Amino acid sequence: MALTVAIIGRPNTGKSRLFNRLVGHRLALVDDTPGVTRDWREGEAALGDLRFRVIDTAGLEEAVPDTLGARMQEQTARALERADVTLLLIDARAGITPLDRHFADWLRRGKTPVVLVANKAEGQGGTSGVLEAFALGLGEPVAISAEHGEGMAELYAALVPFADRQEASTPPPEGGRERPLQLAVIGRPNVGKSTLVNRLLGEERVLTSSEAGTTRDAIATLWQWRDRTVRLIDTAGLRRRPKVEGKLEKLSVADTLRAIRFAEVAVLVVDATQGLEKQDLAIAEMVESEGRALVLAVNKWDLVEDKSATLQRLRDRLETSLPQLAGLRVVMLSAATGAGIAKLMPAVIDAHAAWNRRIATPRLNRWLARVQERHPPPLVSGRRLKLRYMAQANIRPPTFALFASKPGELPDAYRRYLVNLLREDFDLPGVPIRMMLRKGENPFAGE
Repeated sequence: MALTVAIIGRPNTGKSRLFNRLVGHRLALVDDTPGVTRDWREGEAALGDLRFRVIDTAGLEEAVPDTLGARMQEQTARALERADVTLLLIDARAGITPLDRHFADWLRRGKTPVVLVANKAEGQGGTSGVLEAFALGLGEPVAISAEHGEGMAELYAALVPFADRQEASTPPPEGGRERPLQLAVIGRPNVGKSTLVNRLLGEERVLTSSEAGTTRDAIATLWQWRDRTVRLIDTAGLRRRPKVEGKLEKLSVADTLRAIRFAEVAVLVVDATQGLEKQDLAIAEMVESEGRALVLAVNKWDLVEDKSATLQRLRDRLETSLPQLAGLRVVMLSAATGAGIAKLMPAVIDAHAAWNRRIATPRLNRWLARVQERHPPPLVSGRRLKLRYMAQANIRPPTFALFASKPGELPDAYRRYLVNLLREDFDLPGVPIRMMLRKGENPFAGE
């Protein structure tokens, strides 16, 4: 296992900024508002030739039990348990605060080694804070500026001994690692996305609350489902665009949209007690436009009284409003009780397989010939359109090139007819299908 480094400290000391500096791009949300980070998140970091996993955590504060702040502290404590070394970040410009002293004492009592890091130490303004940091009893502080990239060489020197120790105790890897399946859990606020993620992982990995907007970052976790490695991503809820308010929510929405673009399969969580709302459909259309496979998870199914009527209304709405995702896999479940959860991942794997399906060209063209015999293309200026040839140009999503005599004259209705038949005959339910119309002769006619 690689070295794992956790960054902790009180709010607004620059933890997320340092995290982004180490991973090399803006992965965690950064804002001057205290408490932006709530869940801990991981990333692959690099300092020179040193490679390690780094964990960004919520700001440490005194909190009353059974509150959101207390649960944030519990998340930080879990992250600390996974770390080989901890970076305690202080604000050199603000100097040492009672909260810094309190959590330095807490860390000193633990088993995880601690490296004291004085952030915002650029210029003369941070000098006194760096000197004050010696009083915490955690050794010589490493003076850095996460914003400007200063002091990274000193931080490298402080981490190298821990990396050497970790490598010495780690056995060599057995063969190559499989690329994880990228799975994003998306939906409106308060539909149970984080509860579902925790249920799948079997631990309280992300914060849950009845308060809408608890999740702010897109939190990714590597997870092993049977023999498959999955990168499971919990995301912030997506509200209708006119209702998105404030810089933080806009950053959270942008993070969720980025997670969708990089996902392979998206699980859209909807609230069974509220039905399929307009915003749910808008999110599904967004996933389809990005070309990602989709699975619909109908949560809180245990709270539905008339299940057959609710299911029928759901299917009718899908058929009417999402015809471009015909055959979409729908899983009824309860994230709170665990009912139906076992059906979700098989549906995800099936959707991923369909999204990656490739159809041989001879099989496609035999199919195209049968389709034209059964239902010929329409007449244009008294002459029948000719569909000459078809080939699959790509996968992820399945993309087909259709060569026709007059591609610009082929009606959209006939193109949709071909796409629906492709879906039925080649087992491509619920995944986006792209069809590109091209003019030209059969490119293999001379072979």
